Parts: sequence; C-alpha cells; structure tokens
Amino acid sequence: MDKIHVTVAAIIKRNDHYLLVKERASSGDIVFNQPAGHVELKESLPDAVIREVKEETGIDFTPTGLIGTYLLSPAANGKTYLRFCFVGNVPDNQQPSPQDPEILENCWFTLDEIAAMDRKELRSALVLQCLTDYLDGKRIPLETVNYYNDEHHLADGCYQSLSLSQNMAE
Repeated sequence: MDKIHVTVAAIIKRNDHYLLVKERASSGDIVFNQPAGHVELKESLPDAVIREVKEETGIDFTPTGLIGTYLLSPAANGKTYLRFCFVGNVPDNQQPSPQDPEILENCWFTLDEIAAMDRKELRSALVLQCLTDYLDGKRIPLETVNYYNDEHHLADGCYQSLSLSQNMAE
C-alpha cells in the first residue's frame, strides 16, 4: 500500500509578488512550487514550514496562519499528498538565496505571471489552489494546529480539563 506524503508549503508575498522556488521534479521536469517539503518525524507543522522555507529560500519565515489543508489523491505522479499551506511574515531586508542544492532558483512573480504559467510549469495544481485560497482570505488560526510528543501527558491534561469542566457544570 502506498503511503501518504505529509507536506507543508508557504505563501510568501512581498510588494505584490509571490515567492516560488524553481526545482527539478522527480520526472526530471523543471517546475515552480511554493517553498514546500515533507514533514519530518517528531516535527510540528509550523516547525516544518519554518525549516522548509529556510532550506529552500534562506529566509526566516514566521507563520501567522494556516491557509488550508489539501488531500490530493492521486496526484499526477500517482502519489498521495496531504499538504498544509501556511501564510506568514518574512523580514523585508532578507533576500532569498536557496540553501538546498535541489532548489535551482528563487523567483518573485506577480499574480498575473503565475496565472499565465502553463500547468506543466507547476509542481502541482495545489500551487494554484493554495494561492486561490490565500487570495480568498482563508485563514485558520495557528492555535488549531497542535503537536503532541507525549501521549500520556496529553491524556493526563485532557482528563484534568474534563474533570474541571464537569465540576464547574455541576
């Protein structure tokens, strides 16, 4: 059975331009994507997008919200992806410079330039869907994006909260 690839992506806008990375797809084609990548084991989603943006652009990214979650099954390459797309801030004084050798170039595009790209120029249609949802103003608070690394501690805290809630209701 195939696995689900859990990925993160970032919408980065500066002066009416959006930052995309130019990279080589597994097919060998050169494509554009938002700064994005796989979530590593024992890594929160916000930490993953901060790391991926830094690796692919050299820029310090601070997530401010989640644009959405996207399950693409199957993608054009036959794989299944679950993408979490974030929006956030980057310092105005930092210029992109890829740290990851697999990133060929960082490029700023206007919305019109992205809309004019051929479908084959994009890593996937999720690039467009994330941008569309961003432009539609979709934002999910970061407080809804949770990470737990100790299930027993989590359960203890939940039992305590439920007990307090029950006592207050009585």
